[in-house]
Amino acid sequence: MTAKYWFPIAARRSLLALWLLAVLPSGLVSVSAAEPTGVEPDPIVQAAETRRIEAINRAMPSAVSVFIPGGGGGGSGVLISPEGYALTNFHVTSPAGTFMRCGLSDGRVYDAVLVGLDPVGDLAMIKLLGRDDFPYAELADSRKARAGDWCMVIGNPFLLATNLQPTVTWGILSGVGRYQYPAGTLLEYADCLQTDASVNPGNSGGPIYNDEGKLLGVVGRCSFEKRGRVNVGVGYAISINQAKNFLGYLRSGRVVDHATLGATVSTDPDGGVVVSNILESSDAYRRGMRYNSEILEIDGRPVSTANEVQNIMGTLPADWRVNVAFREDGKTVRAPVRLMSVHRQDELIEKMGSALPPPPPVPDEPPKDDPKDDKAPADIPEGKAPNGDLPGQETAAKSKKKRSIPEAASKLIEERRGFANYHFNRLEQQRFLTQLLKPFGDEKSQFNRWQLSGKTATGEDCTLLVRDDEFAMEVGQFVFEATNKNELFEAIDRNLIAGVLPALDAWRTMLRVGPKSFGETYYKGTIPLAGERPLRDCTVGIYGEMEVRWLMHPETGVLECIEVMADSDTDPAELWVTWNGDQVSSLELRYGTEPVLQLSVQQWNRGGAAE
Repeated sequence: MTAKYWFPIAARRSLLALWLLAVLPSGLVSVSAAEPTGVEPDPIVQAAETRRIEAINRAMPSAVSVFIPGGGGGGSGVLISPEGYALTNFHVTSPAGTFMRCGLSDGRVYDAVLVGLDPVGDLAMIKLLGRDDFPYAELADSRKARAGDWCMVIGNPFLLATNLQPTVTWGILSGVGRYQYPAGTLLEYADCLQTDASVNPGNSGGPIYNDEGKLLGVVGRCSFEKRGRVNVGVGYAISINQAKNFLGYLRSGRVVDHATLGATVSTDPDGGVVVSNILESSDAYRRGMRYNSEILEIDGRPVSTANEVQNIMGTLPADWRVNVAFREDGKTVRAPVRLMSVHRQDELIEKMGSALPPPPPVPDEPPKDDPKDDKAPADIPEGKAPNGDLPGQETAAKSKKKRSIPEAASKLIEERRGFANYHFNRLEQQRFLTQLLKPFGDEKSQFNRWQLSGKTATGEDCTLLVRDDEFAMEVGQFVFEATNKNELFEAIDRNLIAGVLPALDAWRTMLRVGPKSFGETYYKGTIPLAGERPLRDCTVGIYGEMEVRWLMHPETGVLECIEVMADSDTDPAELWVTWNGDQVSSLELRYGTEPVLQLSVQQWNRGGAAE
């Protein structure tokens, strides 16, 4: 078949004129100067190019070039808040530890400290220092992304952005919902995005945006030719929706884990997902899931294969409670299921410590005999890099000096086992206490003794008393009295309605003494309430042999639920709190999904001398 080549009319006229000049005698052919000799771009093409440039200009200020002081490597990141919080990869921050240097496209370099780590999902949060008005990316909904959508990757491949101007590559989403197996149990990429936009070493941790400049995800992995680390057009990014699930956990300053259902699944040959094994200690089992149950939906997403189940579970934090729909014995059950952790805490810390990051992306070395190559690029503004030269550009003499952490950054770093940076957890604990005290004020005497009275949903009178050495409840013919926390433990362990007492007393005690004196206390992050969003702030405290969780609305700061766990293998006592302004109007106690006590509060006396 003869190939056909099509040219615009103006181009064909120019080619014809040239041919005639070549083959005909001089003077026989003349070309009018009025004839067009160039090609005018199509207005549609011009508009598309303009939109692309605008999207790049909108996105680029939020892209971060990450450098490790001392020349230990680096990567990329993306700002997500004006306070300087940014996302990157765990494998980018792991060689750096708690301190790094970050450059933005405005030509400035900022000190940055580590905030939180998710080694399973290869995510990390850092905080850039020095201002509170950083440019930041608008978060997209990556669930709406489809293969074929335009996208762009902006970052620091091979650490080329030593002039602080990141590299931009443009392409399409080649696939969505991809799964990339972990290294052991770390660095798992679930439900991730695939792109043909060029991704190379150094792009790790950087942003992938849609064609409007909104953040779709965080780049982390790419496929290379066997002969070298050269991109072949297959890169992967952690979806921003997965990152959204972990933002609260990362802000906690902890080393966080991912979730497991407490069951294994397989794809049925006739279609559907069935449970092949299940732990009797799991919450899924307590909600009625059994061997051979068919799973229909997890966290609002339908599933039909085992791969889809793993893709969803890999995007969820440990200890979340999500809605699960399954079919058991011909009956469809929908219930919030509390997810388990993939690792024990010590196990996760041990695996994280032994995880080997990929080789650092070292740029090509300049010729040895060119003295200019020892200098920073001329277009880096003078005086814009605080605390020394640009990372990656230090002389050997200055390298050792650069390893020391500046005082402003060191004040924001606090080491503690199980935490990436405990400083940020303490900040969240302070915020929690401020919100918890807001309806009451900070007068400590009002927390010495609480006495409540009201009526149950069945019309029975109810009185409750909590103070340091006396706990009592009377509802109709039911009377419960205790003098210590061990007896309160028994009330929850036996699923008694008296489980309202330890929840109230933990609340009272936290208000009186604060997180430092309550017992081991930490801010956990943001979690669903009974499987429902918006995500609530969750703070955890150890209360005798029990674990207490306070769940507060993220916008109003109002306490909505207190969970008290006597055993991780049983349902906690959940005290749901309803407010009328600054006054508590009703309380409801649940075990699992069923309410066992509903109390309309008529009187709440606070105060009295502590005994």
